[in-house]
Amino acid sequence: MADAPDDHAESAVDITGRSSAQASGSGSGSGSESVLTVVVAFGANLLIAVAKSAAAVITASASMLAEAAHSWADTGNEIFLIIAQRRAAKPPDKEHPLGFGREVYVWSLFAAIGLFAVGAGVSITHGISELANPEPAGDFIVAYVVLAVSFVLEGISFLQASRQAKRAAATQERDLLDHVLETSDPTVRAVFFEDAAALVGILIATAGIGLHQATGSPVPDAIGSILVGVLLAVVAIVLIDRNRRFLVGQVVDPRLNDAAVRALLALPEVERVTEMRLEFVGARQVYLTGAVDLTGNLPEDAASHALASLERRLAKTPAVVGATLSLSEPQDPAL
Repeated sequence: MADAPDDHAESAVDITGRSSAQASGSGSGSGSESVLTVVVAFGANLLIAVAKSAAAVITASASMLAEAAHSWADTGNEIFLIIAQRRAAKPPDKEHPLGFGREVYVWSLFAAIGLFAVGAGVSITHGISELANPEPAGDFIVAYVVLAVSFVLEGISFLQASRQAKRAAATQERDLLDHVLETSDPTVRAVFFEDAAALVGILIATAGIGLHQATGSPVPDAIGSILVGVLLAVVAIVLIDRNRRFLVGQVVDPRLNDAAVRALLALPEVERVTEMRLEFVGARQVYLTGAVDLTGNLPEDAASHALASLERRLAKTPAVVGATLSLSEPQDPAL
C-alpha cells in the first residue's frame, strides 16, 4: 500500500504498514508543515494588508487600492485555511466513519470564492471606476516603499510554500507546478498560488504607479488595478476547480494504484486482483475499494472472514481511512 498518498504517489509500503522507502512530505509531518505554511502566509498578509491600505489612502492610487483588497482577501483566506486544517483533523465518529477529511476542500473552496469576490471583484470594479472618473495620485515614494516591503514579505511566505511543495514533488519525480496542481493538500496549493499572484500583482501595481508618475495620467494606474483583478480571478477559478474535483471524488495517480495492486498480490492469501480504486477523502487520506480472488477454494464463511481480515489490515495502513473488498468474478481479468 501507500504511506500517505499526499500527492498521488509519494511512497509505497506493504499492507502491514512497513515503509519501503521515502516518506518525505507525507503523513502528520506534512500536515504540520501545511499549518506552518498557512500561519506564515497569514502573518505576512496581515502586515501587508495594513500597510497597503494606509498607502492607498495616502497616495489615492488605484493600483495600490487593488493591492490592498488583494492582501485583505488573502488574509481572510488564510483564516479559512486554518479552519480547514482544524476541521479536517477531527477524529471519525458514528455519523462520519470516514472522518472529516473532505472539510479541508469545503473551507478551501470558500477561501477561493472569497479571493474571487473580494480580491478580483474590488480590483476590477475600482479600476473601471477610475477609468471613468480618473483621479491623480501622489506621494509615490510611499507607494514604492510599501510595495518593496510587501514583495519581501510575500517572498518569504512564497519560499515556505515552495519548499514544502518542492520536497514532495522531488519524491515523485514531478515538476513543481504539476505537483501543486495535483496535490491532495489544498492549503499548499492555495498559499502557493496566492503568494505567486501577490508577487506578480506587486510588479503590476509598481508598473502602473510608475507610469502614472511618469506620464501624469491615472489611466495606467487604473489599468494596473484591473490587471491585478484579472490575475486574482484566474487564480481563484483554478483553486475553485481543483477543490471541486476533490469534493466530488478524485482518484489517485495510477502509479499509486499499481503499487496498491502489487502490495495485495504480495500477500499469500491473495491470488488475483481484478479491481482497485483509491479515492481521496481528505488531504493525504484515501478510501480503498477493490475485488480480489483468494488463494484456494475457500467456503463462503472462510472467504468472508478472510476479506474482513484484509480490510482491517488495509485500514491500519497510514493514510487509508477504510477499505471495502469483494470477491472477483472468475471471468474478470487480473490487473
